[in-house]
Amino acid sequence: MALTDLPVFQALKSKMQWHQTRQGVLAENIANADTPKYRAKELKSYAFSDHIGASSFGIQAEVTKSGHISGTISASSHGKVDKQAMFEVTPSGNNVVLEEQMMKVTENQMDFQAASTLYSKSLGLIRTALSKSA
Repeated sequence: MALTDLPVFQALKSKMQWHQTRQGVLAENIANADTPKYRAKELKSYAFSDHIGASSFGIQAEVTKSGHISGTISASSHGKVDKQAMFEVTPSGNNVVLEEQMMKVTENQMDFQAASTLYSKSLGLIRTALSKSA
């Protein structure tokens, strides 16, 4: 089994793919900012609980003391695009607020960067642990 097949890495890959998809949706919103009657779209929020669980990976945390919390890990599908209710609607019926969309783009880029950094640092830690034990 490859290191990248571990459930944690699969979940991080899924998170990064979700951010890529969201970036496309946000870019479409910005591109259509002047299109009459265009409604802004947004992806369904990403939750790791939708992508991690015991049914798919067969991993379960072991409770060694009574104070421990048991847990499971499973996986699910990618995000779904939803139309988003926005605060401002122009006379043309368009509800895209450029400032709001740009803030979402920036937030999305920062979250993608965090996920990709966590992915690469985790791989590095596992490689270091494996090289020290060999």
